[in-house]
Amino acid sequence: MPVRLPRRPAVPSRRRVVSTAVTAVLVGGTFAGLLSVTTAPQAPAATPVRKPAPSGTPSKAPAAEPPSADAPGASVVQIVAHPDDDLFFMNPDISQSIRSGDPLTSVYLTSGESDGVNARPRDAAGAEPDKAGYAEARQNGIRAAYAEMATGSRTSPWDRVAIPTAGGATAEMDTLRAKPQVKLVWLQIREAGSTTGDRPESLNGLWHGRISALASQRAAGTPVAADFTYTKDQVVATVAGLLERFRPTFVRMQDPTPGTYPDTGHVRDHQDHLYGARFTQAALARYAAVPGHPHVGVQNYLGYPTSVLPHTLDPETADAKLKTLKTYAWLDGVNDCGTAAGCGDLKVAARPAGRGWTQTVRYARGTSTSWVQRDRDGGLHAFSVLDGRLATWRQAPGSTAWRGPVLLPGGGLDSGVTSALLPDGRIAVFGTRTTLDGGPSAYRREVVSTEQSATDGSFGPWRSLGTPERDDAGGTSDISAPAVTVGLDGRATLVLRDSAHRLAAREQRADGGWGPWRTLGGADVYGDPVAATDATGRGYVFASTPDTVLAWAAQRPGGPLTGPEPTGLPPTTLALSASPAPGGEGVRLWFRKPASGDLRNADFSGSGLVSPMRELAGGVAGFGPVSGPAGGSGGGSAGGSTGASTGRSADSASAGGSAGGEGLLAVRSRTGVLATAPLGRGGTRPVWTLESFLFSGAPDAGTDGVAAIGLDGRLHWTPAHR
Repeated sequence: MPVRLPRRPAVPSRRRVVSTAVTAVLVGGTFAGLLSVTTAPQAPAATPVRKPAPSGTPSKAPAAEPPSADAPGASVVQIVAHPDDDLFFMNPDISQSIRSGDPLTSVYLTSGESDGVNARPRDAAGAEPDKAGYAEARQNGIRAAYAEMATGSRTSPWDRVAIPTAGGATAEMDTLRAKPQVKLVWLQIREAGSTTGDRPESLNGLWHGRISALASQRAAGTPVAADFTYTKDQVVATVAGLLERFRPTFVRMQDPTPGTYPDTGHVRDHQDHLYGARFTQAALARYAAVPGHPHVGVQNYLGYPTSVLPHTLDPETADAKLKTLKTYAWLDGVNDCGTAAGCGDLKVAARPAGRGWTQTVRYARGTSTSWVQRDRDGGLHAFSVLDGRLATWRQAPGSTAWRGPVLLPGGGLDSGVTSALLPDGRIAVFGTRTTLDGGPSAYRREVVSTEQSATDGSFGPWRSLGTPERDDAGGTSDISAPAVTVGLDGRATLVLRDSAHRLAAREQRADGGWGPWRTLGGADVYGDPVAATDATGRGYVFASTPDTVLAWAAQRPGGPLTGPEPTGLPPTTLALSASPAPGGEGVRLWFRKPASGDLRNADFSGSGLVSPMRELAGGVAGFGPVSGPAGGSGGGSAGGSTGASTGRSADSASAGGSAGGEGLLAVRSRTGVLATAPLGRGGTRPVWTLESFLFSGAPDAGTDGVAAIGLDGRLHWTPAHR
């Protein structure tokens, strides 16, 4: 039963959020309304600090310190199982990277030869299988799609060469002549040929040791002159070698833990997607040990499971994505590639939108907006994952410069961490870690945490909090990133989604230990749950289903979470963020309207909705979480997990000169760059500013400013008082 809390005096909390109208509207790919745009294509250099900019002019981000001569810009490598996985599941991020001008390399593990028939289903009967020819047709389609995204012409030429691999074989590398920073690498390993069927001759069979080596399937016309085989270690070595060759600062990859269907036990995604991602994980772990490489961040993308989930892209972005797939699918049938195999993938031509895939892009994890915290002295701490390790940044009290990253010991961390400010002033960080050692049967993802030994002290060793999963075979270790609430007594409640799409939790005991995992219920839960603690110390958790949002709440401060309760909210894009409500009672939930990018919020007290849903129509479109400052302190996050805050009061935040006294709202825009707007008072319309860099994960907004991790692996900071 929803419980409405009595009104209580506000106490210092991590953010202040106000509801305000957004009037900037996307028209024909441009912004109409109150908007200033930073147009520089490159991300700023090391640890930039955003400086005040004159009203109505573009804002730029000079570095806090002069960058070192060898400081890298952004460089992206994306690794997928089949030709078209990138176009279906990673775009529009691909087109945005291409437009940035930064190096982009796409690596295709298998040839995707399927049954060798390049035809629409209605034309497939009686067609002669030609696996080498079909692999060539898919390559032709990918080259056309990338050329069109980069130059506007699908026939823009490529230079194709054979390159040796670290696994002892040869791969094909294609370089777009007009834009040589765009490259494609074809390993041409044999694919499984079935989504879930038992195919030992596959990446699946190689990973589990059912075969000792997996053969190649060369495409017709490839410059690779001879067939080859790869052992498991040689595949890992080959991918790690490509990472050494291209030295990325950011890697896009598929989801290694997509879960299973409870009725059949079949994997929810293509087996090549899953095991290709696990080979990529192993290669990244090996690459992390190579000295001298640029720090690298990672993003996982959801695949087939997106079919049943609300669409995330606005119509214009979805149409552009579909156009690229139509080019890949050779929909017009014009033979402008000069090969008998065909200029694209005719199997896709029957359904170029896939199963709703061109209307969606969805990160498998890494959507937390709770990775920045303020300490008792007024300093700021930021956390991310680079090289599979926790990266930390620090802004000293009274300073405008960020120092870092400093990487803590302990590898294997997955993208996306959440942080919590403890009542005694210390900071705790929670995430998940993947175990790769010990063979395939030992593979698993578990929750881990670390916390400061003292206020502003060093962080201790990682502590395993386990997993609610019995083993990897049952659900592919499919757990979400964790969310955390912290009561006034300092005891934390850890919540995540398990592979059965329910919520599971562990509560911290008074002695600092943890109780057993227990199921909080819920059904058909997707995405990462979010948590917040209100001004009284009452914890809240929210999680999305394809149809609505479910809520869990403590019935008293420090009490256990109960629920789920229906919120009555409409479908969301699943990416949620929550923070203490600005009035001091309850919490505010931020989310997006499907298929539009419009921003919405609603307030809760207990587990009951206590305000009408507010829609910030128009805005800057885009997808992903909405981050905004919450009631009353600097720092913190809209995915808040703090208990009693030790930040500045609402009055001191206002006195600090932040924009409108309320901090900034931050989102991912349609163009992929960070969009920020001051939250003014009295219904003042915000002025949206587009920053100059692409970023990973989600931004973190507070009354002090907005933090985001660029694809260059560096922290970018936009102060509120500019």
